[in-house]
Amino acid sequence: MKPLVIIPARGGSKGVPKKNIKLLNGKPLINYTIEAAQSVFDNEIICVTTDSQEIKNVVENTTNLIVPFLRPDSLATDTAGTYEVLMHAIDFYEQQGYLADTLILLQPTSPFRTGQHIKEAINLYSHDIDMVVSVKETKSNPYYVLFEDNQEGFLSKSKEANFTRRQDCPNVWEFNGAIYIINIKSLRKGAIASFKKSLKYVMNEKESIDIDTMFDWKLCQAILKEAF
Repeated sequence: MKPLVIIPARGGSKGVPKKNIKLLNGKPLINYTIEAAQSVFDNEIICVTTDSQEIKNVVENTTNLIVPFLRPDSLATDTAGTYEVLMHAIDFYEQQGYLADTLILLQPTSPFRTGQHIKEAINLYSHDIDMVVSVKETKSNPYYVLFEDNQEGFLSKSKEANFTRRQDCPNVWEFNGAIYIINIKSLRKGAIASFKKSLKYVMNEKESIDIDTMFDWKLCQAILKEAF
């Protein structure tokens, strides 16, 4: 495996302003992810890709990681897609002579994902699949608690079945956004949504917290304070 670790960190954040560099229990949020990556990989193959000079400065001043570039203007807009951001970073390293075959995508909003989780996910990966992705068991089981409007405007189950107890329903998994181990050959053929051969790496509810709102932020703060 020739891995490339990508940590995407946009400057704009509406739910939690300056989320990626906001101090969580005294440490910039993005540093939790950087430290997890550094416990597994050398700095030379860890790439924080950002459009923000402020994020670049914070990362370089608080870790021993160098941010190799700022994204071009075309990838610094609200509509810029993750796929294009990933391909830009992969191509940048190829131009520097590093030809990665496996992408490890770590979003900076998962403070409870650790290096051990990353190692365990990598152990599930092989080059004959598209991806290993971290998941949690969803509470919103479509066999039991999810409903859609039918043609008459009434609620009907999202997935029809005759289960009378929730515990009898099949397990249903939800991407938690923490870890993606991606075959770059597959990625060059299309975005993650097109993958047909993906394996799951299961994480628990706490480990799976993905900060998107101030409620998520306060929950993480409370958990971290309780741990000390």
